[in-house]
Amino acid sequence: MDKHAGDAGKWMMARLDTLPLSRFHYKMLVVNGFAWAFDAFDVGLVTFVVTALVSSWQLSAEQVGILLSSGMAGMIIGAFLSGPLADRFGRKAVFQWTMLIFSLFSLLCAVAWNFWSLVVFRFFVGLGLGGETPVVTALLGEFVPAGDRGKVQGLLNCFWAIGWLAAAAVAFFLIPAVGWRWAFVAGALPALYVWMIRLHVPESPRWLILRGRLEEARTIVAGIEQIVGRTAKIPPVSAADIAKVIEPKASSFADLFAGIYLKRTIMLWLLWFLAMFGYYGLFSWMPTLLVKAGHSMVKSFEYVFFLQCAYLPNQIISAYLMDKFGRKWPLVINLLFAGVATVIFGLALGSNLSMGQVLLLGLLTSFFVSGIWGITYTYTPELYPTGIRVTGTSWAATCSRFGSMLAPLIVGYSLDSLGVGGVYGIIAIAFIAAGMVVWGLGVETRGKQL
Repeated sequence: MDKHAGDAGKWMMARLDTLPLSRFHYKMLVVNGFAWAFDAFDVGLVTFVVTALVSSWQLSAEQVGILLSSGMAGMIIGAFLSGPLADRFGRKAVFQWTMLIFSLFSLLCAVAWNFWSLVVFRFFVGLGLGGETPVVTALLGEFVPAGDRGKVQGLLNCFWAIGWLAAAAVAFFLIPAVGWRWAFVAGALPALYVWMIRLHVPESPRWLILRGRLEEARTIVAGIEQIVGRTAKIPPVSAADIAKVIEPKASSFADLFAGIYLKRTIMLWLLWFLAMFGYYGLFSWMPTLLVKAGHSMVKSFEYVFFLQCAYLPNQIISAYLMDKFGRKWPLVINLLFAGVATVIFGLALGSNLSMGQVLLLGLLTSFFVSGIWGITYTYTPELYPTGIRVTGTSWAATCSRFGSMLAPLIVGYSLDSLGVGGVYGIIAIAFIAAGMVVWGLGVETRGKQL
């Protein structure tokens, strides 16, 4: 990039970081957020559909495991591939294609003719699902001003709870009335959402600048300025603002393991693996563990529903705290307190406490766990430059998928020998270890330009 082009690119990036937060940014939050909710809807939906399938197709426990694992295997591959593709071909293009893949294959799940056809279709649903989430996170962050990125990115994760609750509603009203196939038809609705993305989500100007497509970037930035200017006063871009900008440079995936990025990559891979191990270890076996502890099946499902409702408050609190106190220390605090709360919760399940007392402790545990993900999804893209931002995010997410696959297996194998309290001790160690990793290797990114 020559000096003139470089100066123009730096001005545009400075402009993105100095614009006041406006309805444009909130519209981007909502559009990306509903894509996030669709992801959660699918993840939640399949857990409810499995129950109907066990009855309809007389599936064995091994077949249920294969079905659930097929989607997770697709997520691993999707997360691994989507980052390099988004850094090479653009965020918007990969966003659209991953949405389309997981929507269309969800529709095919509705017409699956036997167990193995459903396994194959669920693999491709996972491929699209795993590929989309890292792209959504990075794309939104590249539009939001530096001083407000924590708040906006943090609020994105609130849409996850909305998707889960929608899945529960579909499972409650739709599956008993018309069967499990129509639940998958509902899961295919995001295919229509691709047109919303095409109309309302521009390509990232930062990525366009890096690729030398300055005129396209200039048109998008000018359009954003026009929208923001309708409701807010736009400050001029000063020389000091431009001086803060780091000029984008071409990068390759090898840069993830070189220089300052090596320590960040190690930290993020461990964080995502351990935190997702803790999340899935905590929630995937929750109904079974509650029944094992003496609570009825009906009560256990109600309990899990309340825990999902409890997911929202700390998402909102963490979103606002990040721009005031940073990313690193709120993340460490949530991880450590999640570990402590998990230990107490595990001990409570094996005690004579009432259901109300157990519920309160579970809500407290869910509160701290929810804060982990609101911050992590904001923090991760901020640690890499534009050229490898989505690759770094998606490969960290790939590590999380291994954690989510391993956790239910370890819980299942350890339950008889260690009991409920021992199993939750293992989960707590994962959260606390993740907190120590971030404490030792993490750097602060609050207010810094991407």
